[in-house]
Amino acid sequence: MTDVRTEAALPALTGPVEVVGAGLIGTSIALVCRRLGLDVVLRDASEENLRTAHGLGAGRPAAPGDRPQLVVVAVPPAALADAVVAALERTGAVVTDVGSVKAAPLADVAARVGAPELSRYVGSHPMAGSERSGPLAASAALFDGRPWAVTPHPGADPHAVGLVESLVLECGATPRRMEPAEHDRAVARISHLPHLAAVLVAGRLASAPAEHLALSGQGVRDVTRVAASDPGLWRQILEANAGAVLDLLAEVRADLDALMTAVADDAGPDLVEILARGNAGTEAIPGKHGGPARPTRSVFVSVPDHPGELARLFGDAGEIGVNIEDVHIDHDPGRPVGLTELVVEEGSAEHLLAALESRGWTTHR
Repeated sequence: MTDVRTEAALPALTGPVEVVGAGLIGTSIALVCRRLGLDVVLRDASEENLRTAHGLGAGRPAAPGDRPQLVVVAVPPAALADAVVAALERTGAVVTDVGSVKAAPLADVAARVGAPELSRYVGSHPMAGSERSGPLAASAALFDGRPWAVTPHPGADPHAVGLVESLVLECGATPRRMEPAEHDRAVARISHLPHLAAVLVAGRLASAPAEHLALSGQGVRDVTRVAASDPGLWRQILEANAGAVLDLLAEVRADLDALMTAVADDAGPDLVEILARGNAGTEAIPGKHGGPARPTRSVFVSVPDHPGELARLFGDAGEIGVNIEDVHIDHDPGRPVGLTELVVEEGSAEHLLAALESRGWTTHR
């Protein structure tokens, strides 16, 4: 993986930009381009999605005379190669896609178009999204501060690569140039495998007794949140990246066998070693803006379940001068308050606790 050139050296994104697929990602990109003042044309097989995205101000329906500078293909994996080929044949534009798997679509496209057309195609993948889908979930801020892989093939035109990187920067993301196959191995590890782990844990809840589920807290919600994503879409993603995912699942299966043995045999040292590897993995995740992770601490505050209370808490934290790195809210069904976890830099925690208590908040250490 390599960093890209400076923004000043990249081609200017002047438009028009054509977005094929007016779902969450496509509409979010279109909203960014409209915010930049660019002409954006939209295509989608769903008339409802097209009308909704147009109504949100994301662009206008495509017309026969359009001559886009850049086409962004944002369709499900099973339709990706067809849509890329169609865009290359229909226009003389640079074409990128935002699919979560890169090697298989590239091979499919390369088998169907000539070298001149293929040189205009540069795959990419924003590491941003949501368990929600569709244009109504879109936001021009979706990509702010997020990494965005750009995966040129050896025959890609440098101008085309640069134009895609210009789009990434205009969207507020950080371009990361990678080979397509390496990208697929990376997302299998940091996206596809975690999703499957969440699915397996969430699946154990579907038939759980109600009295068990009544004990649910924020931990189980955090672990299972992404399991709410569209199963049909994820089937396509996993089929397209099966090789890399299966390699990692084999490693997890070996770890699970070792874990079961350690628990069954009361092998304390082995169990501690396995648990400690989890600590090491969480510490390896990059911190904010991709930099090294900084030590943080959680401050827990009871927040009455009334309108405006959460805003008041955030306002007080801002006046105190402590930056909130992350926030989690745990709603207890049996209490008229929620427990809000404010994640702050470790050195700021005691100051925040004391200041919030002086303002009447109930805190928990």
